[in-house]
Amino acid sequence: MDFSGTQTIAAPIDKVWTYLLDVNNVAACAPGFQSLEVLGDEHWKAVIAVGVGPVKAKFTLDVTRPEMNEPELMVVKGRGKAPGSAVELSGRMNLSSVEDEQTRMDWSAHVVVSGTIASVGARLLSGTAEKLTGQFFECLKEKLQTS
Repeated sequence: MDFSGTQTIAAPIDKVWTYLLDVNNVAACAPGFQSLEVLGDEHWKAVIAVGVGPVKAKFTLDVTRPEMNEPELMVVKGRGKAPGSAVELSGRMNLSSVEDEQTRMDWSAHVVVSGTIASVGARLLSGTAEKLTGQFFECLKEKLQTS
């Protein structure tokens, strides 16, 4: 599955970049986030619980940020497993200054889900992913635009 979009955040680009650079900030906005463990520089283990229709799964993800170009580009990659299911994902965020107090974020994500959660919840995956993405950006904007 491929997803992409554009978000406009009412905050300067350096504030948005600094916020996104702190993985704890990003994790706090991830729907279903349960825990985060630092494994190394730009390398983490995250536990996220996701429900797709009647199927619930707790994924343990190995997450890295293999590419960054401050303050414009951030790439995130992850792969993980839940009992009977697996996920592989990559995401890319490009930031650009719209005005002094506004940042445009063009983002894209590629997600491959396999196993039980994919077979049982296949027709619901896209809608669930869009809903979770919406929740993530809502949280991100709330944190950046009010602080």
